[in-house]
Amino acid sequence: MGAEALVGPGAKRQEMSLRDQRVCKSFLVGICPHDLFTNTKQDLGTCPKVHSDSLRAEYKREKERGRDFAEFEYEYLKDLEKYIFDCNRRIEAAQRRLDKTPDEVEKSKELMRQIEEFSESIDDSLVEIGVLGDMGLVEQALQEYHQVKIKRYDRAQRERDLRLMADTSGASGHQKLQVCDVCSAYLSRLDNDRRLADHFAGKMHLGYAQMRTLYKDLQDRVAARKAKGDRAPDRGDRRSRDRRRRRDRDYY
Repeated sequence: MGAEALVGPGAKRQEMSLRDQRVCKSFLVGICPHDLFTNTKQDLGTCPKVHSDSLRAEYKREKERGRDFAEFEYEYLKDLEKYIFDCNRRIEAAQRRLDKTPDEVEKSKELMRQIEEFSESIDDSLVEIGVLGDMGLVEQALQEYHQVKIKRYDRAQRERDLRLMADTSGASGHQKLQVCDVCSAYLSRLDNDRRLADHFAGKMHLGYAQMRTLYKDLQDRVAARKAKGDRAPDRGDRRSRDRRRRRDRDYY
């Protein structure tokens, strides 16, 4: 309900107009982010601005009559943008936690270097075995071939270590975690279809999905206005605000 409860029902309509700074424009235009995540771990609490059903109904009536409230949509866009950007930062941070640590990166590089050296040494030894065979030095060729077998075993050990590190390093470990690119929650690749379905149908995921869809729609509308030559409202323009106030006073 936002801060509507702070305003007495008898005085609310007289004291507030659609453009009153205390009124939540996000609530008028669409869905206030504070209403999307109630009773979840991302609960934003009560909106500090007024959520008035009567003002929202009035806003819709005025829109139907052809009045333009471009500044409301722009304010809503900035409101959504703040929460979406915060979520994106959490997604990036969560992904970094799943990445390898610097020590793990160095160990991986060292294993790959050793594997490459073993491969080169094996190739050189095979060439030498061929030369020794051509010279009739069978015993030395067999000894060299025995060394090749040892090198191949050692290379296989490094390759297994490298695969094991790829599977278990980082915070993901054996759980095979990944980050949801919509709501920033961790998901396990080992989860069954039911658990994954529960996540995608959850209130937090659906809330962020809806928020992102609303944000994209608003971006398209604002871009369309700019293409027509309309500029985004400058809320720092005092003269523009004064004109709106005078117009509203005359209207009401």
